Amino acid sequence: MVMFTLSVKDSFAAAHRLEGYKGKCEELHGHNFVVEVLVAGEKLGDDGLLVDFKVIKGYLHDVLERLDHKYINEVSFFANRASSAEYVAMYIYEEIQKIISEENISLKEVRVWESEKAYAAYGI
Repeated sequence: MVMFTLSVKDSFAAAHRLEGYKGKCEELHGHNFVVEVLVAGEKLGDDGLLVDFKVIKGYLHDVLERLDHKYINEVSFFANRASSAEYVAMYIYEEIQKIISEENISLKEVRVWESEKAYAAYGI
């Protein structure tokens, strides 16, 4: 099946520590996370768009506001989970999935970049 895919990026700054990790990341530290969201769909609307980029950007912005300048370990989702990039990607994916209202798109993947060279992804 051939699909159209759209991607938007945004960023947030937050602190975390990987409890039980053996190394520097066990200590409190922060990142300027970059988050990329990919949505997909088969049919374009009459306007030639799958969905307006600003709609997806708005969804992502709303979710990232909950993490921006926070200590991730204290966010309830992470109470029994590591605050790893993998789980941050899962959190963002699940939160965006709850608010997607366009019937013709599906959330494909969320990528969380901790640096220019490393990201973790969660999705289908």
